[in-house]
Amino acid sequence: MAKPADLRQAMSASARSAPRPSRVIPVQTNDAKASIPPDVDADLRPEDNPHYRPGRAHKSNVTGYFPPAVKKQLRLLAAERETTIQRLLAEALNGLFAANGKPEIAPLEDV
Repeated sequence: MAKPADLRQAMSASARSAPRPSRVIPVQTNDAKASIPPDVDADLRPEDNPHYRPGRAHKSNVTGYFPPAVKKQLRLLAAERETTIQRLLAEALNGLFAANGKPEIAPLEDV
């Protein structure tokens, strides 16, 4: 019986054979100068990226590591309130900001 391929070797070989874009594309911002020029190849545009999410443009991921019970409780609370975990976190962050005299800037309307 043949020995199965080592996952590390398979991933390394896959990474070596994967095509690389010829240039780095700047992230789109509100600044017109930073937008993607029309001469950029269509296959390199963010809209053609299967992982591109327009709703996440101009946003950053904020994460933390907590016990699994915290995640479970958040999911239950979101289900009970018929809302999303993101909205719950935005409300919590705004509460933290307000308690510390900072503007409540976590958006609630587009969550």
